[in-house]
Amino acid sequence: METPPELRDVAGDQNDITISNREYEDESVIAVDFGPIAGEPSVDVVGETAIVAVDGRQYEFDVPADATDVTVNDGVLTIRD
Repeated sequence: METPPELRDVAGDQNDITISNREYEDESVIAVDFGPIAGEPSVDVVGETAIVAVDGRQYEFDVPADATDVTVNDGVLTIRD
């Protein structure tokens, strides 16, 4: 599963945001760590679009077609297939 380009752009614009991609035998995981910015991120999925709100900012991206789960836990956005 590939990282949505909108998330790559956000990470490229802000040094505190890091993205990691992990491929396991039975699943792929994209983890987006929003780092030490103020506030806890939240995510809402509306149709095929995920909306992440954190620190007064909002980021939208298309959920990958093969994603089965989009969640936030301890400041990390996780996309799993």
